[in-house]
Amino acid sequence: MVPTSPPPLGGAADGLASVVALRELADRLEDAEVERALRDGWSWPQIAEALGVTRQAVHKKHLRRVAGAGIELRRRNG
Repeated sequence: MVPTSPPPLGGAADGLASVVALRELADRLEDAEVERALRDGWSWPQIAEALGVTRQAVHKKHLRRVAGAGIELRRRNG
């Protein structure tokens, strides 16, 4: 079996690994900022608008995690 040389630095594998790392970083940043916004009294629609997504999308993505973190959530009628 002939040994293969590793791909050169900066090749497609490195570029794709960078994309994965940036996505993970962006997800962690979004999680932290959504939590901060909720603690500061923002509503789900306000957060969704700031992120450029629907209220349903941001609520679905973050509700379970923020509720588990004990963050007090605003109620619509209360």
